[in-house]
Amino acid sequence: MEPLASLMRPKTLQEVLGQTHLIGEGKLLTSMVSSGTLMNMIFYGPPGVGKTTVARLLADLTDRKFISLNASTDSLKDVKNALEEVNMFMGQKGLLLYIDELHLFNRRNQQVLLDYMESGRIVLVGSTTENPHFAVFKALLSRAIVVEFKPLGFQEVLEGLHGAIAYYKEAQELEAVHIEESTLRALTSLAGGDLRKALNNLELLFIAKKRTNQKVLDITPEDAENILQRKIMNFDVDGDEHYDLLSAFQKSIRGSDADASLLYLAMLLKGGDLISVNRRLLVIAAEDIGLANPSAMSLVKACTDAALVLGLPEGRIPLAEAVIYLATSPKSNSVVTAIGKANRALEAASSLEIPLHLRDGHYEGAKSLGRMQKYLYPHDYKDHYVAQDYMPKSMAKEKFYEPQENKYEEQLRLYWQKVKGDR
Repeated sequence: MEPLASLMRPKTLQEVLGQTHLIGEGKLLTSMVSSGTLMNMIFYGPPGVGKTTVARLLADLTDRKFISLNASTDSLKDVKNALEEVNMFMGQKGLLLYIDELHLFNRRNQQVLLDYMESGRIVLVGSTTENPHFAVFKALLSRAIVVEFKPLGFQEVLEGLHGAIAYYKEAQELEAVHIEESTLRALTSLAGGDLRKALNNLELLFIAKKRTNQKVLDITPEDAENILQRKIMNFDVDGDEHYDLLSAFQKSIRGSDADASLLYLAMLLKGGDLISVNRRLLVIAAEDIGLANPSAMSLVKACTDAALVLGLPEGRIPLAEAVIYLATSPKSNSVVTAIGKANRALEAASSLEIPLHLRDGHYEGAKSLGRMQKYLYPHDYKDHYVAQDYMPKSMAKEKFYEPQENKYEEQLRLYWQKVKGDR
């Protein structure tokens, strides 16, 4: 019997879950299909997010023969045999050769593909979970565009499971399939953004519980634990518990408790939602670390990007690095305090008039309006600073940013005290 994950493959691009940055009106893949022209592409992203499915759809929708190879099992002979079929499909628009795990092909195998790619006799679509800029040879990489597939969100995987239940019920002519929403959420969490993994686990439950002539299928949380041999923990990704976890997560990092921060990270990742964790870490880097350690943002961005590429479970490692780094960094909230003051001042102001010397003067007639005539160019002065008014007159006495007591901001304070004090 064909696996459930295979049976559930989308029949149209619109049915593909996630990847809204690639699919939809005006988006890359949809536009290619509309024009009937495909480019050589390398699909890059974690497993179970639709790379193979989309490749099949592109071939079908553009009337191309689809041939699939896997670099981990197929040899150079298999590649050549596939390429020899090109001339057989000239009645169609040609052939789309899909190579899964492209990064596992050696240089010789990749070299064989180049002549066919350049002549336009095939469209090559390779897929890889590794960064193609490091894992694919440059000669091939330069002849293809890299198309990044993003991890599926919690709700997208959950939607896929609900669709699979409806499909299975109809296919098996069942009257009902009873499975608690909490169990489905737990299956979604275990999948870590991999829809194929989630569907495989669901199918395992179906197989284990289905009996001949059975009309109602009941699957309890205990069944799921026993069959999958995993403790089923449910974290409500959309409910209060999720936001309570995010709150505890940020407050533990703010409070410099690395251990508690790691615990809450682990709990959040059980929910399989990398996106909200990544966003919260970036917020923490700016809000709670801020100018006490300006490099924190760069490190956190690198770690969150790595987590998205790796997916779960490996993505937990760079995220843990970011959490420990933030929790043990010096803290400052001067940035969020400053922008808060600016927002409140703006809301309280009846009107604001930008000083004439700061207004745009790069157009004909600006001089007659008095724009930029009295502007002093700071780079013409010592230390690249000159005293002049920048605030609107109604806010001349407002002060939003106040340096806090940490090494970096203290250095800034002393520097500007010296520069401005000399004037």
